[in-house]
Amino acid sequence: MTRAARAFWFNPPGPGEIRAVPLPACGPGEVEVRTMYSGISRGTETLVFRGGVPASQHELMRAPFQEGEFPGPVKYGYLNVGVAEDGPPELLGRTVFTLYPHQTRFVVPASAVTVVPEAVPARRAVLAGTVETAVNALWDAAPLLGDRIAVVGGGMVGCAVAALLARFPAVRVQLVDADPARAAVASALGVEFALPADALPGCDLVVHASATDAGLARSLELLAPEGEVIELSWYGDRPATVPLGGFFHSRRLAVRASQVGAVAPARRSRRTPADRLALALELLADPVFDILITGECAFEDLPSVMPKLASGELPALCHRVVYREEDSCSA
Repeated sequence: MTRAARAFWFNPPGPGEIRAVPLPACGPGEVEVRTMYSGISRGTETLVFRGGVPASQHELMRAPFQEGEFPGPVKYGYLNVGVAEDGPPELLGRTVFTLYPHQTRFVVPASAVTVVPEAVPARRAVLAGTVETAVNALWDAAPLLGDRIAVVGGGMVGCAVAALLARFPAVRVQLVDADPARAAVASALGVEFALPADALPGCDLVVHASATDAGLARSLELLAPEGEVIELSWYGDRPATVPLGGFFHSRRLAVRASQVGAVAPARRSRRTPADRLALALELLADPVFDILITGECAFEDLPSVMPKLASGELPALCHRVVYREEDSCSA
């Protein structure tokens, strides 16, 4: 009997499709995982959906278990939570997080999975990759006691950064977004909210995650002299305009990139990517992160849901995909 699973493939410019894919036997040092939930990282996966990954970034943008080549067809994704059903005894029956695409069942090296702490519900653990990005950003940003901080862009990553900053003592944190509906999210996270025009100036630090020219310009405007913008946005194949005239030089401002592909330099000699992911999962014991999951669909509905997420017809921070046990198949 040939074993098979089902996986969602991006097929730009089409809507994507669910395909049967071979499921290898679980060998020594490997684990077989049955997916319970996956998460859609809307910004990145929208870029993949429309075929917008720049040619210069094809290798850097590869997901750990991607199949196919950009622009597509490609099997892509990296927020997967499932149950280990075969493999090392210490993993059997455990809930695990894997940087794996949207697929019903898969086999990977046991070193590629991270056990989800018992205090973290599987349904929330799909946020692990996003919170890991936020952890890395704050290792880059290194906020200090009493800092005045703005997070510009209330998407999935920006909100995760704000949620972590809310834990810092004696800091002023504002979540800045053009959508007034993000005020409710900010309140749930325990931070202030402001529309761009109303954001408080004089910031020591701004984390920018809106992926817009206007957001980056406003981030620079909000800085106090010698302040810094940590740029988390991924612009893909779109050029970004950075206003380096006016007060940029006189205030001695700085813009610095942060990207989760490597551990932040401030911790690189002492933390591995596995350490960083384990920390993100520990942080997800806090139920406040549930506010970031704003939609849900069944796995078989992905071909119709993904275009709506990409177009904005279906607004979302993190959209969770639910798998039934019978979604796995053999042929």
